[in-house]
Amino acid sequence: MNEYFIGPDREGERLDRFLAEQMAEKSRSYLQRLIKEQEITVNGKPVKAGYRLFSDDRIKVNLPDAQEPDIVPEDIPLDILYEDEDLIIINKPKQMVVHPAPGHYSGTLVNALMYHCGSELSGINGTMRPGIVHRIDMDTTGSLVVCKNDKSHQFLSEQLKEHSIRRIYVAIVHGNLKEDTGCVRAPIGRHPTDRKRMSIHAKNGRDAATHYKVLERFGDYTYIQCELETGRTHQIRVHMSSIGHPLLGDEVYGPKKCPFSGLQGQTLHAMTLGIIHPSTGKYLEVSAPLPEYFSKLLDRLRKK
Repeated sequence: MNEYFIGPDREGERLDRFLAEQMAEKSRSYLQRLIKEQEITVNGKPVKAGYRLFSDDRIKVNLPDAQEPDIVPEDIPLDILYEDEDLIIINKPKQMVVHPAPGHYSGTLVNALMYHCGSELSGINGTMRPGIVHRIDMDTTGSLVVCKNDKSHQFLSEQLKEHSIRRIYVAIVHGNLKEDTGCVRAPIGRHPTDRKRMSIHAKNGRDAATHYKVLERFGDYTYIQCELETGRTHQIRVHMSSIGHPLLGDEVYGPKKCPFSGLQGQTLHAMTLGIIHPSTGKYLEVSAPLPEYFSKLLDRLRKK
């Protein structure tokens, strides 16, 4: 049973659109079918898919039992940045999916964590996403925290909701940014016609803010640092594209053809992660070194 409580910022949004964003792994048509079959209720009553949400609405989603595949522990090397009895922070490589999903039931970070941690992973997110508090895209590298128990998971989830986790990324974008520093504030929501993409969406989007700072300029490209004030899906990719500076290698929000071969997606790295530790109450900050492909690309741009 999944439950959602509606805040003032989501008032007026369609029920099916809200759920499609919250449960991105489920298709909108599947969610609409559940609504029709009264497996989804609002304030204890069945409603239609087009129901407009009100602040303080309580949504309950009853997902029928499904045959979940067995997630097998796999001996996949992990680049561990920090680990204790409560949590583990991983430097995720490119092309690694964070948790199992259709088409990716092996080779994921969860498969590797299950081998490394055994049963020491929080169960709040279910058997498909044990320990997973937040995600980064398959082609994004860098710092990602995973919880080993439910207490730590709940503690960090609250930090995520309050936007108090520090997340600093580095990226290479197309073009020469005019300002040395800036902030993109624009709501992000599911694309109206392509549910695999996100977009700037004034009506149904959620508030999002990305602070950026120029680190180096290369004429046609700029090396930047981005600090997230919020953490929406594809936030940096969508925001930088919206101001005319899409990430280098991002074929979803940028040019379809990349001028540099072998990038395997966007040049985006989750460098620094700062949290309040769930047991000590002290601030913990970890940084992931740049991946080799990123460093080599920077060297290449510097020599131009």
